[in-house]
Formats: sequence, C-alpha cells, structure tokens
Amino acid sequence: MSDMLVQPAGLSGSVTAPPSKSAAHRALICGALTGKGCRVFPISGSQDMDATLGVLKAMGSDFTQEGASVQFHQGNWASQPVTLDCGESGSTLRFLLPVAAALGIPGTFTGHGRLPERPIDVLTQQMSTHGISFSGDSMPFSISGRLTGGSYLLPGNISSQFISGLLMALPLAQEDSQLRLSSPLQSAGYVDLTLDALEKSGIQIQTVENGWDIPGGQRYRLTGSLREFAAAGAWKNPQLAGYKNGDKVVEGDYSNAAFWLCAGAISGAVQVHGLRPESAQGDKAIVSLLREMGASIQEEAGCVSCQSAPLHGIRIDAGPIPDLIPILAVTAAFAEGDTEIYNAARLRIKESDRLATVRALLEGLGGHVEEFPDRLVIHGGGLVGGRVDGANDHRIVMAAAIAATGCRQPVQILGAEAVKKSYPNFFEEFQSLGGCAHVI
Repeated sequence: MSDMLVQPAGLSGSVTAPPSKSAAHRALICGALTGKGCRVFPISGSQDMDATLGVLKAMGSDFTQEGASVQFHQGNWASQPVTLDCGESGSTLRFLLPVAAALGIPGTFTGHGRLPERPIDVLTQQMSTHGISFSGDSMPFSISGRLTGGSYLLPGNISSQFISGLLMALPLAQEDSQLRLSSPLQSAGYVDLTLDALEKSGIQIQTVENGWDIPGGQRYRLTGSLREFAAAGAWKNPQLAGYKNGDKVVEGDYSNAAFWLCAGAISGAVQVHGLRPESAQGDKAIVSLLREMGASIQEEAGCVSCQSAPLHGIRIDAGPIPDLIPILAVTAAFAEGDTEIYNAARLRIKESDRLATVRALLEGLGGHVEEFPDRLVIHGGGLVGGRVDGANDHRIVMAAAIAATGCRQPVQILGAEAVKKSYPNFFEEFQSLGGCAHVI
C-alpha cells in the first residue's frame, strides 16, 4: 500500500470495533508485570502494539503470542543494558520509561518518526529527582538507577500518558508516593482507563484532591472477572468461551470506531459492535458529540448505530479528546454553519502537526477552515474532492478516506500505508462497508 484513490460512496452496514489500542497498551503492561498465568486478549496487529510487545520482551518479559492472544509467563527483568525501541509509539515510551526505571532496568530508549521530537522533559525532570540518571535530553537516551517513591508534581494540561506511566510505575517503588497535579486534569478519561486497568490487576491507588496517593511495595496480581465483562456484551466473540477468570479482555476501541460512526453521520448508516457502554475511554464522547451535531444515534447492548441526518456546527473542546479531532473536523466540514475546535494546542505534537495537517486536508478537498495557534474554525457546506498528503499520520489518512465518502469527486491519499500504525486492516473494513478504494 502506498497511495490510495477513494471514490465517492456512502458507507453502510455493520463492523466490529477493533480492540482498543489505549486499553491494550495498559493491559499488556499489567499482564507483563503480573507474569505467569496472565493472558491478554484480543490484541490487534499494529505497529504500536508491536512496539509495546517488543519493549516488554527486551525488558525481560516472557510471553507467547498466538493470533490475537498474548500469554505471559514468568520472565526475568533485565539487569544488563538493553535497547528499548519504541518505534513511533508515544504510549510505549511514556508508559514504559517509568516502568523500566521502577524495575531498575538499565536501557537505551530509541524511537522513529516524530517520536524523538515529541516533548518528554516534564516526565524526565520528575524522574531525575527520584533516582534516575539520563544520558541526554532527547532520544536516544540511556537511563540508570532505580525509580524511588516520594512526591511527584505534574501539570494537568500535559499528555495524560505521563500521568498514566507514573501511576503504573510507582506502585513498584519501595516507598509510598504522592502524585499531584498543579493544574486541572484535561484528559481525565485516559487516566480513568489506567486506574481501571490497575484496579483489575490488584493495585491499590487512592484518588485525593488534585492527585493520587500510591502505596509502595505492591505486586501486580491475577484478578478480575471475565464472566462479568462478557455478560456486559462488551466484546462478543466466541473465542471468549475458552478463557478463564483473571484473563484481561481488551474492549473495543471508540477512537477507531469514531471513523465508522462519522461515516454514517456524513452519508450512510453504520453499526459498530463491540463497544462497552460503561467504558472509561474518553473518546466515547464521539457518541454525544455526533448526537449534538444532529446525527441519528442509537445505542443498544454494546452496539452503536449512526445514520446520516442534517448536521450543524458546534463548539468542541479538544483537550479531553485530541485523537478525535481529525475525523470530527471532517464531519464538521459537511455540517451547516461553523464548528470551532478549541483548546487544541497539543495536537501540534502528535504524529503530525494535526492543526496544520487537518487544515491542509480540508483545504485540499475544497473546504474552508481557519487555523489559529490553539484552535480551528471549520466553515461547513461540504467537500468536493482532490488530493491529500497523509503526512505519515494514521488518523489523517483515515479521516481523508471517510471524507471521500461525502465528496463529489474522488480523493487521492498520499502515503496511505500510515494506517498500519494503529489499524492495518482499515481499508479492508472500509471496502466491506461499500467503500470504493484501491491502490494507485
């Protein structure tokens, strides 16, 4: 796959949401820390998942992978220097850097694409005052020492991944810890997802005003009930019948389901199965946002349906849901009136500068959008078609493909292979819903 040509055609039918990438990162890390007897299922193949599994293996975790299942065994954490290649995965780096430090693993962290450029100093500064030495200020860098407990202070308006990484690591420290925020937390849903994964692994963390109290000396344990999860209809899969209590079942992904739901809102009728209604995923907000824009939404037993209806512009706070912004911006281009996406400065440090690349996407397809330092204003009215640079950003590529479903002329997408980062079979699913796309 390289460049794709997508013909205008509305999508309709049913699709199952892929496993949540956010939940899977957390489940794999908790599974590795639990060790013998812990199984994680289902895991979808993607470059980000491969990065997390690769770093866990280099750290000394022992596991076998069969299809969508990962079975952890009793490994031995590395005591000699190892190379920890995070690929282009920000989650892998920001979660496993503090975890490796808490385990006392000496390692060199490397990365590719824009990952070495993405800021991480707010985390490394805190770690430097708690027992960890860094060989440099940017990747690649090596760490030595062992992370200690104590008092940690982070701003709440940074990436929640820094907070989640410390929440996973600090229970392993010998000392108790206090993690506090100096400003209100923005991406609370992602932190809630972490706390939920930790609770299901037997980790005790107390939420207090402006942060969390974290007892030290804890061990990750087998716990949780698969039966309760399956009964909720969150992941309907016959393979679950063979899984035992304590397995970590990865729920469906609202972030990637958003592309199909928005396709329904623009020019079709799409059902997405496997979405947990009580999920802590922040991107579950896609359902309420599409409803607010005027789309016809129905929810029933782990299935969300979205059908096209006249859409209108709204105001969207990007702070809690940065990954939804590319596809929401595309949807807004087909609405009547203006949509303002604000509190969006952090989008500039994603896989691409997503404020700039979203503007380029919409303008390349005949849309009208204004870009500001921390916001976008999309003037609705529809898109025509044209050419889009995928910018090596999986969410820009997928958003462009969904945009084509409502265009009047074909859309050419350059660098469509970027979908491999999170959703390798995106275009196969696209075609199964009636989409017309082929490699050029």
